[in-house]
Amino acid sequence: MRRLCMPIAALACAQAMASPLFDDDTVIEVTLRGPFGTLFANAESRDELPFTLSAEGVEHFVEVRLRGRSRLRVCEFPPLRLDFRAGQTGGTVFRGQNKLKLVTHCRNYDRGEQDMLEEFAAYRMVNQLTDKSYRVRLLHIRYEDSDRSLSDKASPRYAFLIESGEELAERIGGVRVDLPGVPKQRYDHEQAALVFVFEFLIGNTDWGFVKAPYDAGCCHNGDLVDVDDSVYFIPYDFDLAGLVNSFYAHPDPLFRIERVTQRLYRGLCADNELLGETLKTFKIREPEILQVLQEIPGLTKDSIETASNFLAGFFKSAAREKRLLRSFQRHCI
Repeated sequence: MRRLCMPIAALACAQAMASPLFDDDTVIEVTLRGPFGTLFANAESRDELPFTLSAEGVEHFVEVRLRGRSRLRVCEFPPLRLDFRAGQTGGTVFRGQNKLKLVTHCRNYDRGEQDMLEEFAAYRMVNQLTDKSYRVRLLHIRYEDSDRSLSDKASPRYAFLIESGEELAERIGGVRVDLPGVPKQRYDHEQAALVFVFEFLIGNTDWGFVKAPYDAGCCHNGDLVDVDDSVYFIPYDFDLAGLVNSFYAHPDPLFRIERVTQRLYRGLCADNELLGETLKTFKIREPEILQVLQEIPGLTKDSIETASNFLAGFFKSAAREKRLLRSFQRHCI
């Protein structure tokens, strides 16, 4: 079926439709060269610095800046944003791309890289459940610092790119919207119920249908996309989930749980009647969800075992469906 673009976004739409980056699961070998020492010197800066990115025999000129909030305070190697130059990616794997989020290994040791790969797994799991989710692509990156300040342990490392909000919206036939809150009469309740249970599955409480203190509008760790006048909540940022259990992850004291590996349901009570069918969907997809862990390059045997056991706790509870649904009803918002 031919997909139509909004006239005001025709160019961006055409580029996104032509982009092959997130249509493949193979790991891309990348070299990223530039002044990392200067870039990392000021965690508050959002200045873009010139870098080159080499992949598949092609060198791209990119502007790189720091991004994120909590990770900037704790990471030796914080997340980045890559800004490709317009018109210079044609015929490459980055064709049609502009600004892309890069999730890095945070700390220059193996556990930091494992945490990042487990967050990558969370994205791939939600991809198994709904196409209304951000796609990701794994990279294996050699970082070359022209300032010669990077630790030898910083490279090479895995990292992953996240599909842009514009590309996601175009892919599902919608448009991103900035709203002060989730519209009660317009949000898609089935997608919402799926997200609620997914966040519970991975043990994530760092999200919400309300705005964060540092944001002007809704939502916390979720974007809103309008498709045919229905609004979909698209989750992202899973680094504080129990599945990942990163070294810096601590639950909000308001939730009265001691560890992020303690699950807490945070869905809306208005969607409780949908949760029975939603749970059935998760139980049917259990093999695919668990298989994700087996398919991620670089994830160690110990990490796979720990993450699998954590997910198994959810499916054990889901087997006692009525009991779990009662728990959801007690804790819903």
